Amino acid sequence: MQSNSQIKCPNCGTQIDVNDILSHQVEDELKQKYQLLLADQKNEFDKKQALLRQEKEAFEEKKQRDNELFQEKFEAKLKTEKVLLEEKLKTKLIEEQAEQFAAIQKELNEKSAQVKELNLSKVEVEKLKREKSELSEKLEAENQLKLNQLLLEEKDKIRKIEEEKNEMRFKELQKQLEDQKRLTEEMKRKQEQGSMQLQGEVQELAIEEWLISNFPLDTIEEIKKGARGGDCIQTVHTRSEQNCGTIYYESKRTKDFQVGWIEKFKNDIREKGANIGVLVTDAMPNGMERMGLKEGIWICNFDEFKGLCAVLRESIIQINNAIASQENKGDKMHLLYDFLTSNTFRMQVEAIVEGFSQMRIDLESEKRAMQRIWKQREKQIEKVILNTTDMYGSIKGIAGNAIQSVKALELPELEDENETIDE
Repeated sequence: MQSNSQIKCPNCGTQIDVNDILSHQVEDELKQKYQLLLADQKNEFDKKQALLRQEKEAFEEKKQRDNELFQEKFEAKLKTEKVLLEEKLKTKLIEEQAEQFAAIQKELNEKSAQVKELNLSKVEVEKLKREKSELSEKLEAENQLKLNQLLLEEKDKIRKIEEEKNEMRFKELQKQLEDQKRLTEEMKRKQEQGSMQLQGEVQELAIEEWLISNFPLDTIEEIKKGARGGDCIQTVHTRSEQNCGTIYYESKRTKDFQVGWIEKFKNDIREKGANIGVLVTDAMPNGMERMGLKEGIWICNFDEFKGLCAVLRESIIQINNAIASQENKGDKMHLLYDFLTSNTFRMQVEAIVEGFSQMRIDLESEKRAMQRIWKQREKQIEKVILNTTDMYGSIKGIAGNAIQSVKALELPELEDENETIDE
C-alpha cells in the first residue's frame, strides 16, 4: 500500500507521498470553508453585539432612571424607618434603663437595709453603753446599800455583844438570886469565896451554851463538878468525818492570873488526850494584853473565845483532812501517773485542742466568707453604676438635651451649664 501511494518526481527524482498531498489539499479546502463560515459568524456576532450594546445602553438608561426613582423612594422610606427605629431604640433604652435603675434601686435598698442594720447596731451599742452606765450606777447604789447593811450588821454585832455581856450579868444575877434563896446564911459567911465560884460557874455555862448553839454537829462533854480537870471537852465532827479531834476548855474568873494554871492544864490535856487546850480567863498573864499562845496553851478572854474556837475547830478539820489525804498516797500517785500517761488522757486533750482548732477554723472561714460577700457586692454595685453611667452617656450623646439629666450622674458644673443652656 505504501509503495502504491508514492510517486517519483520526474524532475528531481524525489519520492512524493500522494496521501500527504491529498490530505494537504483537503485541509486547505476545509480551512477556506471554515474561514468563510467563521467570517460570516463573526459578522453575525458583531451585529448581535452592536444590538446588545444598544439594548445595554437603553437598559442602563432605564436602570439609572429606575435607580434614581428607587433611591428617592429608599431615602424617603429610610427616613421613615430611621424615625421608627429611633423611637423603638428610645423606648428600649428607657425600658432597659428602667430595669437597670430598678436593679440599682434594689441594690441601694439592700445597702440601705445594711446601713439601717449598722445604725441599729450602733444604737444597740449605745444602749449597751447606757445600760452599762446605769448598771454601774446601780452597782454603786447596791454597794452603798451593802455598806449600809454592813454598818447595820456591825451595829447589831456590837449590840449583841453588849446584850451577851448583859446576858452574862443577868445570868450571874439570876444565879445569885437562886443561890441566895437556898444558901442565904452560907453566902453571908463566905461572900467573897462564893462570889468567885459563882462567876466561874456562870462563865462555864456560857462557854458550853455557845459551843452547843454554834457547833451542833460536835459533841460537848461537860466535866462534872468536883472531878479533876477542866470544864468541858469539844469533840469535832463534820458531816463526812467523825472525831476529827478534841479541844479542851477551862474557865477562870479571877483578878490575878496564876502561872501554875498552865502546867496543871497541860497535864489535864495529856491525861484526856486532847489536841488543843484553851484557857478562858479575865486576867491575862504578864506580857499578854490579848489572845495568844503561851507554852502550847491558847489563852483568851470570853469575847475572844467566840472567834478563837471557830478558828481552832477549822484547823483541826484541815489537819484531819491532810492526814486522811496522805493515806494511800503512793497508790494515788501511781494511779495519777497511769492516767496522765494513758491513751484516754491523750485523746481527751486532743479532743479539747481539736474543738478549739475547729472553732478557730470556722471563725476564720466565716470572716473570709463575709469579706468575699462584701467584696462581691461592691463589685456588683460598681458594675451596675459603671454600666448605667456608660448607658446614660451613650443615650445622652445620641439624644442630647432631649434626655433629662440625672443629678447622680452629672457634675455640678455640667448641671449648671445645662440649666443655663435650657434657659
